[in-house]
Amino acid sequence: MSLFILTSSLAALAQQEKSDIEIYGFIMLDGGYNFNNMDPKWFDVMRPTKLPAAKNEYGSSGNIFYSLRQTRLGFNSTLDTQLGDLKTKIEFDMFGFGADAGQTTFHLIQAYAEMGKIRVGQTPSVFMDIDVVPLTLDYWGPCSRNFNFNIQVRYTPVQTSKQRLAFALERPGGTADNSDYREFLDLENVRPQFPVPNFTTHYKRITSWGHIQAGGLLKLMKWKDTSGGIPYDLSGHDLGWGTNISALIRTSKLLLFKMQAVYGEGVQNYFADAPADVGLQSNDDPVKPIKGKALPIGGLYVFSEWKWSKSIASTIGYGWELVENSNLQSSSAFHQGQYGLVNLRYSPTDRVMTGIEYQYGRRDNNTDGFYSVGNKIQISFKFNFSSGELTN
Repeated sequence: MSLFILTSSLAALAQQEKSDIEIYGFIMLDGGYNFNNMDPKWFDVMRPTKLPAAKNEYGSSGNIFYSLRQTRLGFNSTLDTQLGDLKTKIEFDMFGFGADAGQTTFHLIQAYAEMGKIRVGQTPSVFMDIDVVPLTLDYWGPCSRNFNFNIQVRYTPVQTSKQRLAFALERPGGTADNSDYREFLDLENVRPQFPVPNFTTHYKRITSWGHIQAGGLLKLMKWKDTSGGIPYDLSGHDLGWGTNISALIRTSKLLLFKMQAVYGEGVQNYFADAPADVGLQSNDDPVKPIKGKALPIGGLYVFSEWKWSKSIASTIGYGWELVENSNLQSSSAFHQGQYGLVNLRYSPTDRVMTGIEYQYGRRDNNTDGFYSVGNKIQISFKFNFSSGELTN
């Protein structure tokens, strides 16, 4: 019913003014074999943070999986108005998050409107560089990639064939790792507070061989102790910040490299797969015996994409991330993640793709010496569709 209403609304709008409307998407079936155990809610992706933090945490190894969750549906429109072109996009896949983790259900990826230099809605964060996301069969991709589709108000004062400068005020957010300290202090009355939006920016330089982009991020994270400060006042705040350098280098028509390096504090929620933004740190104050600390994190990846022929291509690469844990995080807290893959893809037409991919992941804990690995083989089938018309 919702899809019918949306399509009818777009059609009614198109009758009033000249509008270009496109419906697009793809059906994608993933199947494969997990050689090692992992969080069953994330059975069809490779996420180092979802690998076991202790021996036999998720049961037995060796499981077949099938998934349709990468299947996607989207709507593009361009409306010619007196103020210029109004562009809109709405896009969904079937990958459950949050309370729907592990489910096959509608998940909003993008929903935005753009006119001139202004874009509002949910769209890739200005802090990220979506053009260096490698082509993988795995839905998730490298754990260290900067990847956040965030609600924002974006202003792009410079956008030419050679360069782009953008700024945005984005929806704030973050997560906290309370570790094992709940056994000693009551943290139930501590509530997050985000009084100001995140500020993001990037500058992109486009060259004959590809591009290079530099991004920046500032965010304020606060937490309020609603217990009234008895016997402790655990309220506090910290500043999160990040820098992101990325590049796409095309060495020939057959080979290109995609790479990225990110470092910051309290910016874990901008990583594709990272733990909490804030950890607990000891504090030499009897009224405030612990404090929250924006956790430093760094990550990088390098991937190459090869085009062997008109219909055969492949991707190979490696990513790594490291969290500098605070001194009150548990010994089993996430400390380091690694991710690697190699695939071979065959596209007999523009509408059809099939491929096979080997994926590797590794999780290292904070101080207990435990680590776990993931090995997976995935085979995918993808069928693209689109339709559009120019309506007066």
